[in-house]
Amino acid sequence: MVLFGVAGAFTPVCDKHHLPGFLDNLDQFKAQGVDEIAVTGVNDVFVMHAWAKSAGADGKITFLADGNGDFARALGLSLDLTARGLGIRSQRYAMIVDNGVVRKLNVEAAPGKVEVSSAEALLTQL
Repeated sequence: MVLFGVAGAFTPVCDKHHLPGFLDNLDQFKAQGVDEIAVTGVNDVFVMHAWAKSAGADGKITFLADGNGDFARALGLSLDLTARGLGIRSQRYAMIVDNGVVRKLNVEAAPGKVEVSSAEALLTQL
């Protein structure tokens, strides 16, 4: 499976750049043997559901709510964006998980970038 993490639903970079790359490349991931693509963000389940519907990704990508940021913190991938009024969020990342084992983890150096965590970058690593 592929799991990618975003700071939050509907945020400009996450909504306009990160998520669309995975939607646009669904077939290529499936062709490489990926069974599931999921995204997690520090939002409640209702916001994540609304984002899935708004993006046309409902039923294509699994949206996982990390409402309190517990998952991001457990991974050591939390990000303090309180200076921007966003509180504690998740860093931007993407990982390849094989039978519960993280085989590849790509973490962005800056929250506004979608380079190493992009769908295209991950496809080259499968």
